Amino acid sequence: MERILPGLTTLPRPVFARVETLAKPSWVREHQHQWVQLSYATRGVLGVRTRSASHLAPPQRAIWVPPGVEHSVVTTERTVMRSLYIEPKAVEGTPLQEYKDCRVLVITPLVRELIRAVTSAPVEYDEAGPDGRLVVVLLDQLARLKEARFSLPLPVDSRLERLSVRLEQHPEDERGLVELAAEAGLSTRTMTRLFLRETGLSFRAWRRRLRLLKSLNGLEAGESVTAVALDSGYASTSAFSAAFRKEFGITPREAVQNDPPQAAPRCPK
Repeated sequence: MERILPGLTTLPRPVFARVETLAKPSWVREHQHQWVQLSYATRGVLGVRTRSASHLAPPQRAIWVPPGVEHSVVTTERTVMRSLYIEPKAVEGTPLQEYKDCRVLVITPLVRELIRAVTSAPVEYDEAGPDGRLVVVLLDQLARLKEARFSLPLPVDSRLERLSVRLEQHPEDERGLVELAAEAGLSTRTMTRLFLRETGLSFRAWRRRLRLLKSLNGLEAGESVTAVALDSGYASTSAFSAAFRKEFGITPREAVQNDPPQAAPRCPK
């Protein structure tokens, strides 16, 4: 199902919020905004793709899209998403201003509740009133969010691009480097060198991250870790879980739980 975006040319306030509940998988054509977009899924998995990377946000993560960045959006079935459109001036002087490409951010419980409150406010909220003050606090907290590693760099070489798109569509493909390089019209040496140069990852590491990222859809849909592990090409749940933790720093279940794990507070000495 294709989603049509609202025809905004300006924002009514520094932060404009939208809430959408999508019963079916959906997609939005490649487009760009003159403002910042924060897309946040409380349910389902949200995907944003740019020329240089693919970004996935399971529940309680969000994707930060800077102004002027061409991107397309996909969502899974049963997605509930809240989008914030933010005037660039509203984040001047913060670390967010330095983001020139998309980032996946970990949404804290506090930011989650602030987003809920702001999306419940009138579109033309009183900037000097309680709603306006909530927006200021929200922007302050957004600047403190940590980045999640749910991004996959994409090659730009046309031969590797075609291959990477096919592997994204069929992550279960078991063919090895020799066969895939031949399909791309490359020697294994050239393909290995190009992949590392264009993505910063070896082909093996890139493919592993691709498969682990694709597993988020099954995990969020409620499939067992064992079933997802087998679908991802792993012989055992333990091997899959170990690879997932090594890649992303959290367990598969923590990646899709409602409240992402937070660092334990330090006890005063």
